[in-house]
Amino acid sequence: MSEDIKKTIEHLTEELRKHNYNYYVLAQPTISDRDFDMKLKELERLESAYPKYKVANSPTSVVGGMVTKDFKTVKHDVPMLSLGNTYSKEELFDFDTRVRKSIGDNFEYTCELKFDGLAIGIKYRNGKLVQALTRGDGVQGDDVTDNVKTIRSIPHQLKGNFPNEVEVRGEIFMHRKAFAKMNAERIAAGDKPFANPRNSAAGTIKMQEQSEVAKRPLDAFLYHILGDEKEFKTHNGALLKAKAWGLPVNDDMRIAKSIEDVWAFIETWNEKRKTLSYDIDGIVIKVNDFNLQHDLGFTSKSPRWAISYKFETERATTQLLEITYQVGRTGAVTPVANLEPVQLLGTTVKRASLHNADVMAELDVRVGDYVYVEKGGEIIPKIVGVDLDKREEGVEKTTFAHTCPECDTELVRSEGEAAHYCPNESGCPPQIKGRIEHFISRKALNIDSLGEGKIEMLYNAGLIRKYADLYHLTFEMLNGLSKSIENDETGEVRLISFREKTAEKIIAGINASKEIPFDRVLYGIGIRFVGSTVAKKLASHFKNIRTLMQASFEDLVAVDEIGDRIAQSVLDYFSIEENKQAIDELDAAGLKLEQEAPQALKSSILEGQKIVVSGVFNQFSRNELKEMIEQNGGQNVGSISAKTSFVLAGENMGPAKLEKASKLGVKIISEMEFIELIDG
Repeated sequence: MSEDIKKTIEHLTEELRKHNYNYYVLAQPTISDRDFDMKLKELERLESAYPKYKVANSPTSVVGGMVTKDFKTVKHDVPMLSLGNTYSKEELFDFDTRVRKSIGDNFEYTCELKFDGLAIGIKYRNGKLVQALTRGDGVQGDDVTDNVKTIRSIPHQLKGNFPNEVEVRGEIFMHRKAFAKMNAERIAAGDKPFANPRNSAAGTIKMQEQSEVAKRPLDAFLYHILGDEKEFKTHNGALLKAKAWGLPVNDDMRIAKSIEDVWAFIETWNEKRKTLSYDIDGIVIKVNDFNLQHDLGFTSKSPRWAISYKFETERATTQLLEITYQVGRTGAVTPVANLEPVQLLGTTVKRASLHNADVMAELDVRVGDYVYVEKGGEIIPKIVGVDLDKREEGVEKTTFAHTCPECDTELVRSEGEAAHYCPNESGCPPQIKGRIEHFISRKALNIDSLGEGKIEMLYNAGLIRKYADLYHLTFEMLNGLSKSIENDETGEVRLISFREKTAEKIIAGINASKEIPFDRVLYGIGIRFVGSTVAKKLASHFKNIRTLMQASFEDLVAVDEIGDRIAQSVLDYFSIEENKQAIDELDAAGLKLEQEAPQALKSSILEGQKIVVSGVFNQFSRNELKEMIEQNGGQNVGSISAKTSFVLAGENMGPAKLEKASKLGVKIISEMEFIELIDG
């Protein structure tokens, strides 16, 4: 049973990572917002109940997006986190209860429209627009400054009394009429129309040609201000100042004194949203006071002081024409409903996921049925029911596929698991290509110009069958290869071509990957359960790949946070001759398979100490203080517990944190005392 739970967690993890890639990087989502959120909540539930099976860098712990390879990658000064969300009134009121339990009842909320577009962070220095970054993976994003400068509503120069340096964050989108006009012009010119405004906006801002971006009708609303902590007291006040500087701030915002006021605002806009010129998919609720926001803090991916409420989706009826099956890189087989095209929320819907055999059986969905579909602004929606009154007599009952649609291997389904799997790991093309795609991904070898489509081309041409084959590629092998790929949903056809410059870039990227640190190479080879964090621990402990390959089970479990499951997986991986041969090939190619000496800390005076930072400070910002803690060997933590070494407290430290520190006997020191401690 525990093995089944483990596999379910692994499957959900990989599935959600793939959906994040489709949404944030390709701007071509293949699942509805609600379906994604429900899968994420299910993964959170399983990880909470079985924490030992949680995968490193789980989608529950990180921001969903990632950077692309077409733009310069820049680290955010402040991480660009995503919001937690809910579709339930009860969960919204539970959020309010948690907030009040932490900071008391003396506060107010701001309620804002949740725009359906692409998140952006724009930096102004001396009032001049100097940088614009996408969310990326939350830690770093794509520099799209030149493209953002083409958006007319975003000023290049602020006006009035603005700070010397400030960052504003918000959403880039398209108005519905502008989107419809643009599509009409594309159709008239013989081009394929775009799927929906959100995906069109996301795809546009990542175009390489600035002149083409300028032709697209992009707009923006900005809704979050980062700057000097002493400059602003409340979120609402900061936005009013931003509006005075000439920034596009949406007027449909309200201060709410209670959660009942919040709910009234949500109910109002659930109806009024249909009258807007642009798409919204919910309401964002934030604690208004910045000091209270600081006290509430963050999880690894979301602020505890904010939540988004998402509206229920629209429904349409259409006919199910065919059921096909897709194979993921983990071998999971997903049934897909191919539908008679139908309009839903301004988008043409052609396909819907049926998830697994249990969902198909519960719906009793059959080819030829008229089905109810719902969607929340994405491309592939969800089938939620069947119109049995329209079912013709004698329609054959659906049975799940018995063999893999890619390699014809008999499918397996473990007891207690929802998904069917293809066990042919070494011979099933989607699984092979998936492992290579993992190897070249940003957190692994980050090989420039090699995306999913190009890996497929190389595989189909017989040039690669494993990740080590990449290092046998030559310019002559690549130059001239080309293939047309059609997007199943939008019908758009794009040509993937390995012309001279592309071939040169790929070879250069492969050569550059030889400088990637050992821990990322270890992560990239794809040992089961070895995520990026575990790879760093193993690389730091064993120092090189050969020592790791020779390690015993006892050697492995002796490493901090390496349990039996990871240890056995490492042993299993290196017991396979093909994997050992691939390592030899990587070694011969010149990859870094040995750990480099770590960068020295300024001091170890805070080594082993867990420190909470709370309040407003005079000499340093919170981020500067947190960086000083890490540079001197300490660890920043978000909440006070018996294990907390001390609290670094500024002015207006939250009363709840003060009370908890006093109750637990945790030491509280001032900014000056901390500076003296570091200097000492």
